[in-house]
Amino acid sequence: MAKKKRLGIIGFAHMHIYYLAALFDTHPKVKWVACADTPHPPELRTAPFTRDWNLEQVVKKQKIPKIYDDYYEMLRKEKLDIVLVCGENSQHPEIVEACAAAGVHVCVEKPMAMSYSDALRMARACEAAGTALVVNWPITWSASARTAKRLLDEGVIGRVLEVKWRSGHTGPLGPSVHHPGIKETSDEMTGIERGATWWHKTATGGGALIDYCCYGALVSRWYIGQQANAALAMRANLDSQWGDADDNAIIILRYPNSLALIEGSWTTLDHGVATGPIIYGTTGTMVLDGYGEDPTVRVKRGGDQIEKYEADPLPEDRDNIAKEMIHHLETGDPLHPTLDVALNLEAMAILDAGVRAANSQRLEMVDSVAWQIG
Repeated sequence: MAKKKRLGIIGFAHMHIYYLAALFDTHPKVKWVACADTPHPPELRTAPFTRDWNLEQVVKKQKIPKIYDDYYEMLRKEKLDIVLVCGENSQHPEIVEACAAAGVHVCVEKPMAMSYSDALRMARACEAAGTALVVNWPITWSASARTAKRLLDEGVIGRVLEVKWRSGHTGPLGPSVHHPGIKETSDEMTGIERGATWWHKTATGGGALIDYCCYGALVSRWYIGQQANAALAMRANLDSQWGDADDNAIIILRYPNSLALIEGSWTTLDHGVATGPIIYGTTGTMVLDGYGEDPTVRVKRGGDQIEKYEADPLPEDRDNIAKEMIHHLETGDPLHPTLDVALNLEAMAILDAGVRAANSQRLEMVDSVAWQIG
């Protein structure tokens, strides 16, 4: 029997750890070893998907045998093969550097970091140590999103002229955020209580721009197949004054031959229209009506001309992040492009330009990226 991968967790700030840990738990080649949270000030209350709740639930469900107060101590004392990183965005580079120094592969939940310079720190540390750095995106596991990419590459709507992405809800701990199977009490959290969490603090990498516009940065780069040149952006705190982070943001990107419009919101009860991505081409418009819900892709060519494409099924042996990462480590086969360091550095350069543009209120250029592992 193949040797099992010894698995740990660093960081319970991001609620995605609840689902990420469950996926790795179902893989037959993993063995849970230990976990640790990142240093943080106390939150005002515990509710579903606050960090204390995340830690308690994951440890209980996955039966993780050890909890450390200090992740550096955990890395010193335990022999680990893989660490799942779900700390605050601001702490990603320090965690990844520590894991690389310990010879541990890492899976970092999106976004890669809160700045391009932080992302470079992470990539350089793992390259120097010879460890894998995988950035997980929920959209990677959407069959319709992958099918849309194939259709675009085949020229189904001609040359891409614009990619539009809008995503949002009422905030990570907001009243209308629904999680199947979870008894919801987070809607009882007051604004002050939500404001005490890292999500609503700019210094820790919180805010709707980084949380949601990161998707648009990645998707537009992936679909267009070129790096962006420049960004204009605005962000605002419209209805979350108990925190200092933005709750709405818009980025406009200029690609060499295309545009992208990216919107992120934490004040949206209902989108009202298809959120996308919507891709406008020279011979048609491609629409995904919720990338994780509808396994089809629609192409509209004007009037009543509508074509519907069934989504290609994901490969059964690599249809989630746990399978993909362990397959990569065992075989050396390339990761899906959206998980790989190279594309994520370009997406981070785009997001970074958007952050700078929102701060400066000027056009900001996207840093050029020339990166190849090895």
